[in-house]
Amino acid sequence: MLKMHDVGLSYGETLALDDASLVVDEGEFVCLRGPSGSGKTTLLLLAGGMLHPTSGRVELAGHDLYGGLDASARAELRATAVGFVFQTFNLVPYLDLADNLRLAGGGHRSLDRAHVIAKLERVGLGHRATHKPRALSAGERQRTALLRAMLHQPRILLADEPTGNLDPANATIVMDLLSEFHAGGGTVLLVTHGNLGADRADRVLQLEEGRLASQPSVSH
Repeated sequence: MLKMHDVGLSYGETLALDDASLVVDEGEFVCLRGPSGSGKTTLLLLAGGMLHPTSGRVELAGHDLYGGLDASARAELRATAVGFVFQTFNLVPYLDLADNLRLAGGGHRSLDRAHVIAKLERVGLGHRATHKPRALSAGERQRTALLRAMLHQPRILLADEPTGNLDPANATIVMDLLSEFHAGGGTVLLVTHGNLGADRADRVLQLEEGRLASQPSVSH
């Protein structure tokens, strides 16, 4: 599903990621741990086609993201194959929850409002469908953001500290949703600075100062 071959990213003399090689198989749940500033978010953005590497190659769902696709094609692949979950939620502040979810696949593929309200009800947020994000708790916003990422049935979820702003009860709900997605055949790459997800992942890797502590081999 995801292959990163000797991928590096630098900003001038600052090295954000140093020759990282990583393979995530389809249907696998991988947890990537590391302290703040270790390059976790950078790796996730590179994996999702949102940040061009300085060196190396990134393959996603059989596509060479930066060597074979232009910006438009990368955006289309992200819209169909990738779901992003961010610590800061990234909900549209002037839309209610239902309309935030309706735009999950892009404006030209907006979803039926009744369909997304049913999804909200499934996670206990049906009564919040007409509320703007500012009226919600952090846990409610993150559940909405996760639903938005999963609605178009992506092949891979890239989750960046998805429980970082949550209390333990809401963190468990979010992790249960990620586990459910994985159990249904979805691929998950979760990055965290703590032990989150270690008990649910198929593999746990460590990232330190831009380098994977134990780099798996990549078949070329």
